[in-house]
Amino acid sequence: MFSIPLLKREMKSNKMIFMIFIYILTIYTLSVVGLFNPKSVNAFDAIIKTMPGLMKAFGFVAGGTTLVGYIATDLFGMIMIMFPMIFSIVLANKLIARYVDRGSMAYLLATPNKRVKIALTQALCLWINIAILITYATVAIIIASALMHPGKLDIGKLILMSIVVYFLHVAISGVCFFASCISNDTKRSFTIGAGIPVLFYLIQMLANMGGNLANLKYFTILSLFNTTDIIGGKSQVLPIIILILVAIVLYGSGIYIFSKRDLSV
Repeated sequence: MFSIPLLKREMKSNKMIFMIFIYILTIYTLSVVGLFNPKSVNAFDAIIKTMPGLMKAFGFVAGGTTLVGYIATDLFGMIMIMFPMIFSIVLANKLIARYVDRGSMAYLLATPNKRVKIALTQALCLWINIAILITYATVAIIIASALMHPGKLDIGKLILMSIVVYFLHVAISGVCFFASCISNDTKRSFTIGAGIPVLFYLIQMLANMGGNLANLKYFTILSLFNTTDIIGGKSQVLPIIILILVAIVLYGSGIYIFSKRDLSV
């Protein structure tokens, strides 16, 4: 089903871009956790309450005085959405469309591996990289919190947030991978693969403002990741199932089209 040699090669060749995002997440994680102070959080909540619509648009909601609430707002409200999203856009574009654009896909197809096997291997590479990225950020948060604020982090809720955000990014990467599979050049792949996730984010910003715009949440999969619901103990089974189904449809459709289409165009 998968080509292990190809997987190893892709993991190695994309190591540099992966390390760049690891570095970025490390900086943000240490900064956010290090700046936590219940008193300053209260002050920040007061600012949010003075401009609720605008602050909600950017994913900032009152998190109370808990460390996990603070992390949910300052890290998972934007950073853990935007950076893994950008990572997925860049990597998905490289895994299929870039090979086709440069004409090097022919070398992969010259091996005993069929198109479906190659595409599945590239998809697996994307899933693994996203998983490592989010797992690293989660572990970094736990370690930093244990060192700077021992005993104050609700690890269970943090892990649940990380699980849901992982499946969110698998679904988002499905959009990027689908675009890569149907494109003959990186420009088209990037336009579609980046355009739709960014549109999702802009729609989510409008939906976050509430009022008549709240119904826009039904037009973006980002609304399936709700840190307030997670912290409040609401079941995340349905959001995860929906995200998995979205990913299956997008990846399945992309791989099917890639396996059938003419790559010489």
